[in-house]
Amino acid sequence: MSLPAPQLSPLAQERLAYRRSRARRSTAVAFFSTLLFAIVLVVVVGNSPGWPRFRETFLDPAEAWRSLPSILDGLWLNLRVLVVAEIGVLVVGLAIAGMRTLRGPVFFPLRALATAYVDLFRGVPLLIALYLIGFGLPALRLQGIPTSAAVLGTITLILVYSAYVAEVFRAGIESVHPSQSAAARSLGLSHRQSMRLVVLPQAVRRVLPPLLNDFVALQKDVGLISVLGAVDAIRAAQIAVAESYNFTPYVVAGLLFVLLAVPTGRFADAVAARAARRQEGS
Repeated sequence: MSLPAPQLSPLAQERLAYRRSRARRSTAVAFFSTLLFAIVLVVVVGNSPGWPRFRETFLDPAEAWRSLPSILDGLWLNLRVLVVAEIGVLVVGLAIAGMRTLRGPVFFPLRALATAYVDLFRGVPLLIALYLIGFGLPALRLQGIPTSAAVLGTITLILVYSAYVAEVFRAGIESVHPSQSAAARSLGLSHRQSMRLVVLPQAVRRVLPPLLNDFVALQKDVGLISVLGAVDAIRAAQIAVAESYNFTPYVVAGLLFVLLAVPTGRFADAVAARAARRQEGS
């Protein structure tokens, strides 16, 4: 037999009603302020002298529909590159973070190598790295070196973003109190087992919000592989613009990238909010 729900006191009921009224008022204020801002924006932009020309050049529905199939085909390439790059970044970034957190003088060469890697690829701009790797590796004419623009672009994204993700992982590993590892070692676990079973799960949970934010940025930067000649969404938009001298395909490609990034961004916000609530409750 289920117990009856506890009755709220009059004071608690009054506080609950006050919170609900404040929530309804805040929602109404947010809605009307957003509506007013949208109306002002439409009026200002619609009455600007260059609006007819801008609409014809950047917001042509016929040109958007004509270029959409080729841009979607290019976006499929971006999605494949994104999936491979995310997996590679997780693996390489975690390996670099593990090398940087090794202790003992015998591991100094590994720590120095990992530090040099992070300093190099965090310092070089992604666009320059794409040019150097995308055009430099094929110029060596070595056996087994890939020549595909998509493959070389994916390799570059993995190398550059792994440097950022490695620092995120390292911060998470170092945030775990040393007593956790010491307790695991006292139970008979090896250093590798304690890292895999005790330290890393806690570290990943702590750094998940910034890690997801890095992947949101990666979703955007996969479009830069077009500078190597890969026919992705941006390159397809460039081809369509060159054919029609209309910039609407760029708007279409940009909107597709936004639609790709919004769900991940909202998921990252939700994870960050959940982590904040867990920290406040602990």
